[in-house]
Amino acid sequence: MSSSADIAEALDRAARSLNQHHDLDSTLKSIVDAAAVSLPGIGHAGITIAHKDGRFETLASSDPLVRDLDDLQYRLGEGPCLFAMEAEPVVTVNHLRHDQRWPRYVAPAVALGLKAQLGLQLHADDHKVGGLNLYSTETEVIEPEVQHLAELFAAHAALALGFVRRSEELTNALATRKTIGQAIGIVMERFGIDEDQAFGYLRRISSTTNVKLRDVAGDVVRQANQRHGDVPGPSAETGNGSPLHLS
Repeated sequence: MSSSADIAEALDRAARSLNQHHDLDSTLKSIVDAAAVSLPGIGHAGITIAHKDGRFETLASSDPLVRDLDDLQYRLGEGPCLFAMEAEPVVTVNHLRHDQRWPRYVAPAVALGLKAQLGLQLHADDHKVGGLNLYSTETEVIEPEVQHLAELFAAHAALALGFVRRSEELTNALATRKTIGQAIGIVMERFGIDEDQAFGYLRRISSTTNVKLRDVAGDVVRQANQRHGDVPGPSAETGNGSPLHLS
């Protein structure tokens, strides 16, 4: 069994990977690799995220068997992995071959060599975002101590997902702010008005056309670029086909 020091070092490496490189893929891969090696009896680990459209995706896996078992559950729409993400925060499955909760999943999973499984729900910013999936082909019983250690890996995975999510939101917000600023400048120059008037003008267009302000601004900038710096005239249209009257 790996020592607490070994597990702590593995988790520290994962945290430093994210802080140094902001690289989600590398961070999650280091987490699942460490979990597969460090957690007694596990041997295989993966991280799944749930998309808003209902799809599931394996972001990181310690080996191909993880993806095979993950894909099997996605395809069947059942299994400990999905149940942990949707219903129970922690799902422990001992003696998998005798489990009756997911009848379509158990037989093919056992055929792949699976004996026990542990699924842990991942939360980022109070939102369910995915799951940590731990598979055992060595033992039919996952000890309670292993579950407690697994929760540490799940916490690090959730922190990584939350960190990147916030970083992406900040990047998108900054990009939107920049685009709106460019559009305001174009309108100010075109009509000889001040910043507040130009911003108010864009807001009125957004309100009357029922188009988001960032999309109105994006159209102004894009069309201005297409016209080599000149703001489009009354015939211009917003991204959804609504007229954009710059007058």
